[in-house]
Amino acid sequence: MAEVAVAGDRLDREANVEFYSGLLIPDLVDAHCHLELSHLRGLIPPGGGFTAFVRGMGTTRGAVGPRERAAAIARADETLWRQGVGAVGDVSNGESSFAVKAASRIHYVTFLELFGLQTASADALAPVADAARRCGLRAGITPHSTYSLNDGAFRSAVQAGGPTPLSIHFMESPAEAELFAGRGELAAWYAERGTAIDFASYGSPAGRIVASVPADRDLLLIHNCCVTEAVVDRIEACFPGRVTWVLCPRSNDYISHLTPPVGLLRRKGVRIAVGTDSLASNDSLDMVAELRQLGDVPLEELLTWATCNGARALGVERELGGFEPGSRSGAVLLTGIDWEKMRLTENSRSERIL
Repeated sequence: MAEVAVAGDRLDREANVEFYSGLLIPDLVDAHCHLELSHLRGLIPPGGGFTAFVRGMGTTRGAVGPRERAAAIARADETLWRQGVGAVGDVSNGESSFAVKAASRIHYVTFLELFGLQTASADALAPVADAARRCGLRAGITPHSTYSLNDGAFRSAVQAGGPTPLSIHFMESPAEAELFAGRGELAAWYAERGTAIDFASYGSPAGRIVASVPADRDLLLIHNCCVTEAVVDRIEACFPGRVTWVLCPRSNDYISHLTPPVGLLRRKGVRIAVGTDSLASNDSLDMVAELRQLGDVPLEELLTWATCNGARALGVERELGGFEPGSRSGAVLLTGIDWEKMRLTENSRSERIL
């Protein structure tokens, strides 16, 4: 014991010893991102509401050419890595991000997203899935949401998904539930376009998921701004231990100034993870900023959401999410902490050191 004490006293004089002021944490996990939309930063004005954002996506998605898109994707990937993100649940509608992800130091789980009310099945994504596999990416097909696919296509996406979890945008706005009752801004927009839906009989977004997804599938439900206690109870009862409620609070604020019900989800004791969404609806892909936006939650709990819960959601908990034996996680320095209250501050930052 005496020798250990002496060694400790001399630690600051040992060669190759580095000192940091902050909290050492394992790799962060961004459970929901759209890397391929990184070229859209600042093109869709904030605060216009959900339907305005969806319309904006339709008009700006092709705003720049392939070279500019690739450069924006590469910059976003490098930024995520430098900020300490070791794994990402990334949504793809095509192949534009595959080369960057295949070469990245980040572990990507790619969700190939099916959407479009005129889409008949998931067959159109089969070539994209093949391209992902050729790049060595772990990828699976998923429905985009409960409001953007008619019945056959939604079920086809669920069946085509394979062992990869499903990642479904869920109750991001009041319009999603209203659509099932034939009212609200989504219903009005679909009527304006002459677009019919065949899923209103499910009664609600939760009813559609419960009826259409096998109970043994792992689920990431994304956004959740408008979920109620009854919705949480229904989903959790149908998929016990298999659901992760992924929150992207800055994206919700950017689009429609909505806030996810953090208090409700904490009280229900469900598994919560965190994502950055995309630069189409955010000014940065900064996990610490997302955590700060979630309000007065104990720091230890926030870090659990952003590390091991995200890793569990993506199925990479054996490799990332903690410093346990066998983990391949890097080391991330979290600075700018209020040490007295153990809370994040406006100066909090994350930086990869290993």
